[in-house]
Amino acid sequence: MDGRQRANIKTGQRVSVVLKHHQDTGALTEGIVERILTNSRFHPHGIKVKLSTGQVGRVKEIHEQ
Repeated sequence: MDGRQRANIKTGQRVSVVLKHHQDTGALTEGIVERILTNSRFHPHGIKVKLSTGQVGRVKEIHEQ
């Protein structure tokens, strides 16, 4: 699924995100969505979310559960 579409992301879902300080390398961090931070329906770099660990990043991959 597309991590750039807000409708594809739900709280409690397992996703991989790129954290702000990893944007240059593209390193992914996996976690559970605690909160969706982007208000718009679409963002070209991925919807920004807060993970249950407190980390904030943009969704690059959505994992099937």
